[in-house]
Amino acid sequence: MFLRQLFFFAVCSSLAWAQVPEAAVTEAVQPSVKKIDGTSYQIGAILFDSKSREIRLPAQISSVDRTLEFLIVHEKGKIYESLLVTKISPTHLNLALTLLRYQTSRELIALPNETGGISGDFPDVPADVKAAARVNIEVEWTDDGKVRRAPASDWIQHAVKATAMPAGPWVYNGSEYHEGKYVPEMCGDIIGILVAPSAVLNYPGADNDNGNIWNPFQKRVPPVDTAVTVIITPFSSTPVPPKP
Repeated sequence: MFLRQLFFFAVCSSLAWAQVPEAAVTEAVQPSVKKIDGTSYQIGAILFDSKSREIRLPAQISSVDRTLEFLIVHEKGKIYESLLVTKISPTHLNLALTLLRYQTSRELIALPNETGGISGDFPDVPADVKAAARVNIEVEWTDDGKVRRAPASDWIQHAVKATAMPAGPWVYNGSEYHEGKYVPEMCGDIIGILVAPSAVLNYPGADNDNGNIWNPFQKRVPPVDTAVTVIITPFSSTPVPPKP
């Protein structure tokens, strides 16, 4: 896993996401929080609630027939490796998570070694911090005029077992800054299925270091370009039921 993490950091540090215009980066690092009403707020295209701590962001289906390394990336990022694509700024998402008091846990990100590379060691994170960094991620979409909602893991299939990704939490690791710039903003990486230090959140379960294991669950995933809302909430073993 740690060799893969070194690769991700090297790619993003070299500004591999060079097609992003400088104006987009500048806008992303100067977010403006707008109050909608009551406990509802907005940052860019992201909506969040200070009471429920729910975050909602728009996306669409990117692929139904490719091996997956990400759940969601920016539209100018690695869309060929992602189930979903979005126009939102990773910086805005990170700010929303921070404002809602989610804590970052670096438990999945390998520590540097003595020469500045990546070691095989990982941070020792207290249990309470781990718990505060865990979130549910769900997807909401419209099918035949009806609003549907499901765990994001239901749309991801194990290539060997042919079963859906186990239901469970995702981890907010927060990513890093490089030369004053937020790394996910440089790369477009937002939520990793395979652990990526360049992503804002990552999947902590088994096979999160195998690039040939996870595929779209084709029988469950809507068609390419279907509009989707990604919903992030505090972790619970019981997903939040859809609103009537």
